[in-house]
Amino acid sequence: MKASKLVTTASVSALLVGMSGVAQAENWRYAHEEYEGDVQDVFAYAFKEHIEENSDHTVEVYRFGELGESDDIMEQTQNGILQFVNQSPGFTGSLIPEAQIFFIPYLLPTDEETVLEFFDESKAINEMFPELYAEQDLELLKMYPEGEMVITTDEKISSPDDLDNKKIRTMTNPLLSETYEAFGASPTPLPWGEVYGGLETGVIDGQENPIFWIESGGLYEVSPHLTFTGHGWFTTAMMANQEFYDGLSDEDKELVQEASAEAYDHTIEHIKGLADEALEKIQEDSDEVTVTRLDEDQIQAFRDRAPQVEEEFLEMTGDRGKELLEQFKADLEAVTDDE
Repeated sequence: MKASKLVTTASVSALLVGMSGVAQAENWRYAHEEYEGDVQDVFAYAFKEHIEENSDHTVEVYRFGELGESDDIMEQTQNGILQFVNQSPGFTGSLIPEAQIFFIPYLLPTDEETVLEFFDESKAINEMFPELYAEQDLELLKMYPEGEMVITTDEKISSPDDLDNKKIRTMTNPLLSETYEAFGASPTPLPWGEVYGGLETGVIDGQENPIFWIESGGLYEVSPHLTFTGHGWFTTAMMANQEFYDGLSDEDKELVQEASAEAYDHTIEHIKGLADEALEKIQEDSDEVTVTRLDEDQIQAFRDRAPQVEEEFLEMTGDRGKELLEQFKADLEAVTDDE
């Protein structure tokens, strides 16, 4: 059963044994939030392969649960225990409020080609966000999309009324909670390792994730009603401990940048068509799964509730958030106009 992947998080004590205080380690440690073969894992191993093929360095990759939850691996990176970390803005938002911009519903389009072009060319993504991450002693190397968000629930939904009082699991992200309050649900923060069990026991009534993760984590087994609302994409970011990165030689900095770019290109190719493949696997595995793709009128009922979330984002982030949001929208308009 796929739920067996959701194990109790491991101790990090072994990671600390024998560590030196030298910033530039020969064996670099890299942790991410997902399982073997998932998108962040694909990125990590492409990065590892480039580093090891072009230097004497090695990269040790830690997957979800091996060093704890997402918050744990970020703390370990900031403390210099890990050199690299992959964490979504859903968690980073507690450190960098502006990163919550990705949780403004209906800000990003659902068209995959447009989204990928946006991440390639966006000034907000590639110039403004690195400055925000640097303030938290993090060197932002790449931001990239993983897939369209899909809501899974214990019953079919097609309108905000259907979410009334539904306990929907959210990350520890104030704006995501605001989104689900706007949608009519009761947002319920819960660590990822407890989501499967929470769905199985009724602690929560639903959750949201990209379809590949719904398949990988077996969430459809206990939350079989899938709804495509078109409200956003799951985005993640790969970064380095700033002190570690700053201590690298120019040659190694270039190596890390090249490896990040190579991993990004490889991962973008990987996610093309990934959602369709994952959905096909889910439907082949379970006869109980239902798939609802909202039509434009149904989507509009959710979209009408988005402005209050944008207003909350601006209240949380002030002038810097306003500047980022304006650039974000300008970047989106630019890639849309190119079509």
